[in-house]
Amino acid sequence: MYPRHRFPVEIIGYCVWLYYTFPLSYRDIEKMMLYRGIEATYESIRERCHKFGQQYANQVRRKRPYLTDRWHLDEVVIAIKGQQYYLWRAVDSQGDVLDILMQRHRDTQAAKRFFRKLLKQQGFVPRVIVTDKLKSYEAAKNGMLQSVEHRQHKRLNNLCQNSHQPTRLRERRMRKFKSPGQAQRFLAAFGPIRDHFHLKQHQLTAQRYREQMHQRFQDWQEIVGLKSAA
Repeated sequence: MYPRHRFPVEIIGYCVWLYYTFPLSYRDIEKMMLYRGIEATYESIRERCHKFGQQYANQVRRKRPYLTDRWHLDEVVIAIKGQQYYLWRAVDSQGDVLDILMQRHRDTQAAKRFFRKLLKQQGFVPRVIVTDKLKSYEAAKNGMLQSVEHRQHKRLNNLCQNSHQPTRLRERRMRKFKSPGQAQRFLAAFGPIRDHFHLKQHQLTAQRYREQMHQRFQDWQEIVGLKSAA
């Protein structure tokens, strides 16, 4: 059990896993827990997800396999209380989310800000970046990543554009994000945790898929503190 927490680590880890892996609300999880004989209010579930979600996501990042050196970048419009924001996202060539950033603008300064955050998070410079034809990417790249190959073509960037789909699903399920800060906090934890449990099943045999999922569950148990690292 975590110190000063009513519920044991198994329940906290399970609730966080449910919330960030499946399109469920806090009230949905409350009902699921009640079905199992566990009385946990949706407010307490929300508090645990807020408190431990990013912590778990950071540990998931450290357990990720090797990241490729070709990064795909894209941005999508998010409407919050009548205001237009842009969600900047980067994924590697395997489709794993590298980082996200909510911003008000879609200009060169916004692109540079995202590049700085991305480079700090990953700790290395990519060999290739793939974007759409937004001129802000080219201007930011010329100022910060001059040695990096830049490919600009709409169809080349389908990988990153498709990675916005889970965000759209959660946005609808949550009846829109309440603020840019809330969106940033949720999506920063959502990306790594969801990716950890969503393997590309169509590319794997059934046996290989089960083996990899079994390993991912073991990793998760280690992350939440159910067992010690080997």
